[in-house]
Amino acid sequence: MKDSFWPMVKATVIRTIPLALISFGVGLVLALFVALARRSKQPVLSGLARLFISVVRGTPLLVQLFIIFYGLPELGIRFNPFVAAAIALSINVAGYAAEIIRSAIESIPKGQWEAGATVGMGYATTLRRVILPQAARTAVPPLSNTFISTVKDTSLCALILVVELVRTAQNAAAPTQKFFPVYVLAGLIYWVVCLALSFLQSRAETRLNRFVAA
Repeated sequence: MKDSFWPMVKATVIRTIPLALISFGVGLVLALFVALARRSKQPVLSGLARLFISVVRGTPLLVQLFIIFYGLPELGIRFNPFVAAAIALSINVAGYAAEIIRSAIESIPKGQWEAGATVGMGYATTLRRVILPQAARTAVPPLSNTFISTVKDTSLCALILVVELVRTAQNAAAPTQKFFPVYVLAGLIYWVVCLALSFLQSRAETRLNRFVAA
């Protein structure tokens, strides 16, 4: 098991965490556009956003991974395992984070939009300078939980040949057939990473709430 530890830590640092960070970052950008489309007064745009969210949240991530990695090649579209995993995870994050962002935006009083318009700000400027900074306080806790879930969801990417933590654990355990200690060690590594992320989430919430009146 000692020989397995550093390869698993290395896989966590160079594959699992970067995959989660890239997927969450891209997914967050997509989620913002989907959330804004969901709030649109254009029925077609709003309907497409609703459909996207429904499909993503109504299908398993594993199926999404398999469609992108194993299904799309039948249409002539091929991605290497890491890229396919990043695409699937980004789409999955977008489907869940879009509703979080939409709810956070809608929690801001309408008077804030009116105040922005009063001083000559357009929709995009009011959104960027007034609405989103306030909405962030509401969105950070659930979005942080989404990121932690994304870190754990990277374990499914072992099934499409991404050499992340779980795949490395499988490779380490296969020669000796001692799966229990290796998988327990993998679980402990995930746990430590999630504890660190929970600590960072708490610090982020504290910083965002510094200027909020009690």
